Amino acid sequence: MSAKGTLKRNKPDIVSTLTGDYLFILNKVSAKDLITQREYNNLKSINNVNVEGHVVELVDKIVNKGEDTCKEFLNLLQADEEVQTTFPEMKYKLNDTGPLLQPIPCSDDGAVSQGNKKEKDELYQIKSHPVGLCLIINNEIFTGSQMRRGTNKDADYLAKVFSWLGFKVLMCKDQTQDHMDRTLKCFATLSNVSQLQEFKVMEWSDTEFIDLQQAPKHGDAFVCCILSHGELGSVLGVDLKPLSIKQITRNFKATDESPLTSKPKLFFIQACQGNKTHRGVSLKDLEADCSGSSIPEEADVLVTTATIEDYVSFRHPKYGSWFVQSLCEQLEEGCPKKEEIQSILLRVNNQVSQKEASERKQMPEVRHTLRKKLVLSPKPTS
Repeated sequence: MSAKGTLKRNKPDIVSTLTGDYLFILNKVSAKDLITQREYNNLKSINNVNVEGHVVELVDKIVNKGEDTCKEFLNLLQADEEVQTTFPEMKYKLNDTGPLLQPIPCSDDGAVSQGNKKEKDELYQIKSHPVGLCLIINNEIFTGSQMRRGTNKDADYLAKVFSWLGFKVLMCKDQTQDHMDRTLKCFATLSNVSQLQEFKVMEWSDTEFIDLQQAPKHGDAFVCCILSHGELGSVLGVDLKPLSIKQITRNFKATDESPLTSKPKLFFIQACQGNKTHRGVSLKDLEADCSGSSIPEEADVLVTTATIEDYVSFRHPKYGSWFVQSLCEQLEEGCPKKEEIQSILLRVNNQVSQKEASERKQMPEVRHTLRKKLVLSPKPTS
């Protein structure tokens, strides 16, 4: 029987057992990355009257995540020593399911070694602590007192998620075109960190942005999120002057001196790229046909814009933008499962494409020169 079938068949016994120490098993499931941080927070907000209901909700979430997650959950119940000590009766209730832990077949150490080397060569190595810098340029108040309402909601959500992923998160507010350009040039090399005082850089600390505490250093990856107005191929400073997206990324070209050469550099841009709006189209009756010694200087860059060229992007004045909110939600969902970034961004595209306001739609766009797969994982909880 499949793990999912086993879990469904034994659900009443599992629920009755886990109700005895719900917070313990919830923390165990969270530590194993079987649920997202948002799901954990929601499930943790329990009342003593309905503990069983929350256990049922937890088990249902596991079942809905599919066969692999169900198997990991059953393995946790059967093989974890602390779980066995806390719920000794569990092994008797699951004794007819058979062991779910399967040894990895290995007949040739050399073959395994070669496999590990190949996998390593196909992945960007993310080992530094912190993982790297996440820079947010958050333009809210523009010339003429025009405000981008809801942008702080986006900035806080980005800071929360990338901090959770192990990045040191920094933010600059309300920058002109010139300030944006010089800020990005500074962060590309960090050769003159004294400039950061001029740019009024702040850093994220648990729940809010505070004054910068220490000079930042690059790690194994770099993320830049720009929240602003925009036009075709550009983002606008608060002085309404454009800075081209090409110029933004060219600041981070690979050179012999750059601390980010051969490392992934991700740019997420929440800004309009024109004035056109997408119209919804019914899918009914539609069909579709469906390592060298050096690297190019434009390598290892990913740029995701909230919309394609010529079109607008949408932002709710209270809840933030469609694109950034979806990006953060999908990172929270996919990163604990060790999904690579391009798979996550495909779901962002799909989720945003399904949103609609007065028959107006939005379609994000991803462009990249990544050479390897990129997997970002939540930092271990202490």
